[in-house]
Amino acid sequence: MSTLLWPHPRAPQYGVMTSLAVILILIGIALLLVGIFVEAAKFLLWVGLVIVIIAVIAWLLRSMRRNT
Repeated sequence: MSTLLWPHPRAPQYGVMTSLAVILILIGIALLLVGIFVEAAKFLLWVGLVIVIIAVIAWLLRSMRRNT
């Protein structure tokens, strides 16, 4: 048996490719979660804007009722 054929020349690459795949999966999951949190933050910004508009309308109605 020749020492040039053992260990297989591609054997170390499998470990690197597996590690690379795991790293890519973790990065993908992290980006997915960031995307979800950003969408949630956008939604909460819209909810906050609606609450501010409702509060301004309520303040205007209350101030108009006091003047009459």
